Amino acid sequence: MSSSRTVEYIRYTVAADGAEEFIAAYARAAESLAASPQCVDYELRRCEEEPESFILRITWTSTREHMETFRASAEFRAFFAEVGPYVKDIAEMRHYAPTGVAGQGAAVPSLYAWAGGAKSFERLTEAFYAKVVADDLLGGLFRDLPHEHAGHVALWIAEVFGGPKTYSEELGGHRHMALKHLGKHITEAQRRRWVNLLLDAADEAELPGDPEFRSAFVAYVEWGTRMALYYSNDASDEDCPPDQPMPAWGWGVPGGPYRP
Repeated sequence: MSSSRTVEYIRYTVAADGAEEFIAAYARAAESLAASPQCVDYELRRCEEEPESFILRITWTSTREHMETFRASAEFRAFFAEVGPYVKDIAEMRHYAPTGVAGQGAAVPSLYAWAGGAKSFERLTEAFYAKVVADDLLGGLFRDLPHEHAGHVALWIAEVFGGPKTYSEELGGHRHMALKHLGKHITEAQRRRWVNLLLDAADEAELPGDPEFRSAFVAYVEWGTRMALYYSNDASDEDCPPDQPMPAWGWGVPGGPYRP
């Protein structure tokens, strides 16, 4: 669904004496957007240089679902009841499709940068696999662990968290990682032990301990280990397509890391 998402921009010019009521009307109309299954997110912004100018941005699941499904819904009727009086003030109303040109600036660091870069993830995986091979529940899975395995996993986690694309460019990307788990028959008990040992290793490797980083870290570990569980028990080679994209993990909380 994400590949078909479209962004609608509606540009308004509202007289200064009606601006506050316009904002209030959209605050009420936002309840209908929030209740719509076709709406991904929305935001109303006011121009700093020309305060009479406003831009509403709405991300829809698709243009078709906006124009056909949403506009036939009760949510649209409630939405339009609030904003209808401002249709006359619309200067532009168009849908925009993604071009593939997108990214983030340095104002919010990647998880990779916040953790301290490559060396931090190398310390993490070295500490982790030292625990794994000695563990009574997990040791059997890694009886013949290659010497370079910990380093490869460090490259994987680093790329997932926003670091260099070394794993996907040199080691085969997501498909390669998925194929490594086929037929391993990992159990839920082993998955949970894996999670616990990796969290212990994060402390030992002195990864950042702030709540924002650790919540994102734990979220990835839960996702990653549950994917490993699936690949090891239920998946086949056909479930690992060559073009399977690498996971790309972000903060998952507004604004990135907390700075007092």
